[in-house]
Amino acid sequence: MTAALARLRARGPFPDYPFEPKAFVHANGLSQSFLDEGPRDGEVVLMLHGNPSWSFYWRHLVLGLRDRYRCIVPDHIGMGLSEKPDDSKYAYTLQSRIDDLEALLQHLGVTGPLTLAVHDWGGMIGFGWALKHADRVKRLVILNTAAFPLPSAKRMPWRLRLGRDSRLGGWAIRRFNLFARGAARFGTMRKLPEEVRAAYSGVYEGWQDAISTLRFMQDIPLAPGDRAWPLVEAAGLALPGYSDRPAFLGWGLRDFVFDRHFLAGFRKALPQAEVHAYKDAGHYILEDKHEELVPAIRAFLDANPL
Repeated sequence: MTAALARLRARGPFPDYPFEPKAFVHANGLSQSFLDEGPRDGEVVLMLHGNPSWSFYWRHLVLGLRDRYRCIVPDHIGMGLSEKPDDSKYAYTLQSRIDDLEALLQHLGVTGPLTLAVHDWGGMIGFGWALKHADRVKRLVILNTAAFPLPSAKRMPWRLRLGRDSRLGGWAIRRFNLFARGAARFGTMRKLPEEVRAAYSGVYEGWQDAISTLRFMQDIPLAPGDRAWPLVEAAGLALPGYSDRPAFLGWGLRDFVFDRHFLAGFRKALPQAEVHAYKDAGHYILEDKHEELVPAIRAFLDANPL
């Protein structure tokens, strides 16, 4: 374990997170933390988080599945309990995230069919990875995310533009950990316990530890010419190709980013999907509705074996 990883883990224990994270050292020397819970021969459920969360977001679902399913849950580089390098050591791009995922799965020997579970940026990472591995994605669990460009009817929220396009806003996000703190406080309809909010934001306290929360925002593709645009555009074009597979859509309709416009995009591409939409849930839908969603997702997986 690296000194940086040990320092981050020392910020725990984290509530409802009784796991022992593992670490994978990439070819570039960077250490990535991940969960690998459940039987080795169980059907694989790959859970991908977004910004500014980490594997902690998926904890309730892991606890609800790990008796039967193999749950693989990475913390992206710069996120959660993974190493948080500066820009000289890591390119904080969507393609880098996809490459990291490819390397991790190869390291784990996961080369067969799996369920892709995604939230926030996890959608673009997961469906970006799936551009080369669509045949391996047998089921979809999609929660408040995107796998296509910003819908024309949706305006880019000012809170994201503050970090994406403003140097002052970017400085404030890293200096005061604004994005992670704000998401933990305002990303749900229910008021989260203080220790849960601290688990979400505490791993990003400090200038260096907050780097990825800003770099993710700066990588948001809005138009051709943005470096992530070709991947997101290609993922969007490929999305209807999954309409022959079981899909589960869980949506918090009070999400100020991934709102009804994004849900409509997924429903159009995946008309067969099982949809659970909540008017009283926000962005962190697994916080607002885990009591209902975890058993519903479990039932969906059980009813659609690989």
